[in-house]
Amino acid sequence: MQTRLIAAAQLVLLFPAALFMAALVVRELRPLQYEPAHSAQQLVMWYAARMWTLWVLLLALPMMVLISGGGTLLRNWNRDAAVTQNVRQALAAVRGRLSTIFVAVETLAAAGILVIVVLHMMAN
Repeated sequence: MQTRLIAAAQLVLLFPAALFMAALVVRELRPLQYEPAHSAQQLVMWYAARMWTLWVLLLALPMMVLISGGGTLLRNWNRDAAVTQNVRQALAAVRGRLSTIFVAVETLAAAGILVIVVLHMMAN
């Protein structure tokens, strides 16, 4: 149950950064005068006009997801020795631990977002 709450909290924390990254992709799909590229461009410009969005929504929240997800995955990995024994037991354990998979995916997404944001900051 605790892992499910962590997965849900991570989803909420990661949503603003994922929305921004999705808007970056969508605005490149079509010319900016057409929808949905125009709306995506407006969202990107909203983020760009506010300095706090970079630090809070694109760095701090994904960093919190990365740290909490990494800790949760380490705790679950050490607690569930059956997952490390063989593939069949691991597949059976995965079915019963879907929330742990969500935490892992969200943690990797947070790491990816942080890498993109930090590389972009270093380039400017």
